[in-house]
Amino acid sequence: MIFIQGNQYQYIEHPAIGGKAKNLLKLGQSGVHVPKWAVLPADFLAEVFKHISSIEHTKDVLHAIDRYVFPPVVHAELNELFADVAYLAVRSSALDEDGRQHSFAGQFESYLYVKKEQVLESIKDVWRSVFSERVLSYRQANHLGPSLGIGVIIQEMIDADASGVAFGMNPVNGHRKEKLISAVFGVGEGLVSGELEADHYIITNRLIDRQTVRKKQKMVFNPSGAGGTVLVDVPRINQNDQAVADEILWQLDELLDKLRKSVGLYQDVEFAVKDDNLYILQTRPITGLSKLPDPNSEYVVWDNSNIVESYPGVTTPLTFSFISQSYETVYKIFVSILGVDEQTIHRHPRVFANMLGFINGRVYYNLRSWYHLLAMLPGYSLNARFMEQMMGVKESFDIPESYLLPKGKAWRRILKMIVKMYGHFRTLPKQRIAFKNLLDRTIDKYKRIDFQSKDANELMNLYLHFERALLHQWKAPLLNDFFAMIWFGLLKKRCEEYTKENHPNIHNDLLCGSADIISTQPIHRSVEIATYIADTPYLKQVFLRETPEDIWQFLLYDHLSESKKTKQMIEQYITDFGERCVGELKLETISYTQDPSRFVQVLKSYVESGITTAKTSNQIEEKLRTDAEAVMKKALRHKPFKKWIFKKTLKRTRDLVSARENLRYERTRGFGIVRELFTYIGKRFYEEDILEFDRDIFFLSKEEIFAYIEGRSLTTDLKSLVAVRKEEHERFQQMPMPSERIGTYGVVYQSNDFYSKSKIEIAESDLKGIGCCPGQVKARARVVHHPNEINSLDGDILVTTSTDPGWVTLFPSAGAIIVERGSLLSHSAIVSREMGIPCIVSVTGLLSRVKTGDWIEMDGSTGEIKILDEEQENQNHG
Repeated sequence: MIFIQGNQYQYIEHPAIGGKAKNLLKLGQSGVHVPKWAVLPADFLAEVFKHISSIEHTKDVLHAIDRYVFPPVVHAELNELFADVAYLAVRSSALDEDGRQHSFAGQFESYLYVKKEQVLESIKDVWRSVFSERVLSYRQANHLGPSLGIGVIIQEMIDADASGVAFGMNPVNGHRKEKLISAVFGVGEGLVSGELEADHYIITNRLIDRQTVRKKQKMVFNPSGAGGTVLVDVPRINQNDQAVADEILWQLDELLDKLRKSVGLYQDVEFAVKDDNLYILQTRPITGLSKLPDPNSEYVVWDNSNIVESYPGVTTPLTFSFISQSYETVYKIFVSILGVDEQTIHRHPRVFANMLGFINGRVYYNLRSWYHLLAMLPGYSLNARFMEQMMGVKESFDIPESYLLPKGKAWRRILKMIVKMYGHFRTLPKQRIAFKNLLDRTIDKYKRIDFQSKDANELMNLYLHFERALLHQWKAPLLNDFFAMIWFGLLKKRCEEYTKENHPNIHNDLLCGSADIISTQPIHRSVEIATYIADTPYLKQVFLRETPEDIWQFLLYDHLSESKKTKQMIEQYITDFGERCVGELKLETISYTQDPSRFVQVLKSYVESGITTAKTSNQIEEKLRTDAEAVMKKALRHKPFKKWIFKKTLKRTRDLVSARENLRYERTRGFGIVRELFTYIGKRFYEEDILEFDRDIFFLSKEEIFAYIEGRSLTTDLKSLVAVRKEEHERFQQMPMPSERIGTYGVVYQSNDFYSKSKIEIAESDLKGIGCCPGQVKARARVVHHPNEINSLDGDILVTTSTDPGWVTLFPSAGAIIVERGSLLSHSAIVSREMGIPCIVSVTGLLSRVKTGDWIEMDGSTGEIKILDEEQENQNHG
């Protein structure tokens, strides 16, 4: 027997019948009405090419097909199988056709209304299509190698009254609960080719949405008797009729559900209708689902415009697992402080567990969870819109009913919260001191521990004790951040009111010159050390000529007093600020404490660029502050009460903003201890041959590390797991940065587009952001993705995506600073004000518009940026 018949279900797994034939066998096995059919297996084609040396020579292959003569048994079997059938359809069934990943839709030839005596020639035509340009291009585009594997289906031709395609889900919009059915009068060739207008029916929960069109023509059997099809006119009276009746639609609805259940995949079904009977001609899985998000699933917006400042670039699994749990704990404490009862907190654990997301290795805020957390606060149910505006929420999400309180209870909660928060505000200075003392004691204790002498279990327990000691005592930084946002907003509002909005940036200027902000101290101290080196001739030559590693070794062993003093200054700096570096909140970062030569590199770049105390010391911030105070004094003249209110507001804001920056540094110190603990666990794992390298520890999650130590690990081959993670990490680093704001549906990592710009406003003309430090600068732009890329900006305008405290080493050589992301309270905004460097943050589309070498003009007061004409600037500077 040459042909495999449609009722021979034992051949479903036959490798040579192809995907389409396998699907037809499954249809028959499921009891679906399929027209009589058989398949000529693909291995039959091997006989045709047995004398061909290489299938790469297309002309030889096609010539072999032309001269091939089918044996008589093939004619006999065809006549026997289809004795009572006048016309047949001849279709391809390639081995890799109609699969989950690749459909090959329309790539191979198909023939309708073929006479039995012409079937064998049509089979040859299907074979020839394997070597067509379009099939070869399709294979190349989908990274598929060449293949001779093609079966050929011969099927009874249904002279259809109507035909169409039915999808188990809507492939147009990705809606998994909608079924889309498209249909035309006549046979389906006119639908597949796109020649004919089609009716579309969308079935959702047993409801039909009909989108019928005027169908002027249909494709039918060629009445000349030569076979094939022709287009004919549809009688005018029937042109607006439904192509298929509702009864057929309901049958298709049930069939699609049945097939999805039996096959386990959404199906794309081709059907025909004759005399009100439904025939299924073929089925295949719907391909491309990996590119189609389901709009009916849960919707989440992800945003990293602020958190990217703390976690720039691609982050390792260990860091994300650590901060994810930290955010969960901290936010529970936060809402509890604001008056949310413990019962409500326990009722919504997933909200707190999902405050952060990990998109292509980058840290994002989950705004859905953040919004739901906001809804827990007392007062939300009374004035939701006001709360949204006050907190800056741009997306609305469905709020669980359990969050909402009756109005009476809500008012009581608000009053209770106000009293509670007033008490916290009064005691905040004491709480900050207590927190700082606790942190100092704990860190001092851990600094005295010899981690090298501890085994992995002891190091794990040291971490857990550190976590219990500090993470649950994070109330003071949380409260300070909360009040800083409120008072900063009040200051801005009162400045606008009192100056009648004539000085839009004055609230920033009033915050300049705060000598108590720790963020500027590393800059001043490092410049002081660089100045000492530059003033000492032999040290200057060492720093100019040698590598950072060799410089540090020189300082360790040189006995000259200047070398000893320089070494002492560096060591004292590292004692005070050794954790303040680029990516300081990422555990995988190698800090100055761990490798002093990295700080030596900063000093070396300062010496090379001639950055000294004399060149960087200025009183710009003092002048900004003094001038702003003079403006406010004039505006409040003869208004004693408003003047008193304003002074109170300004004093509170300055205190809170300064404390915010200082507490952020305390967090950095805490992260430094965590970094050390996990670094030493990595060393223990390397020593015991659990990991290939000690720093591989950062590619495991905290839970995986502890589970391995305690005997709960689901994977004991950590080397293989790390290899997968490192490969993915490298891939993420090579990929473009995802969009700042992303909308996703359903399973986040499935189907969603992380690069869509639909959630952010695209700048069409000149750029604009938030002015943070005034000053007008016209200079060339220097786009920098990492501060280690360059040693000095030489007066160029620093243009980057985001900054963290480690970037301050570049600030002294910058003519100005423009950052794509960030806010008025971000680190770059605060430090630039302290240093008097014109700065703009939160510039949508900055890096897509500005390139290194562009001449730009920026105004740090208004936030306006202009990209200047290159030729004109060359003439001006010629």
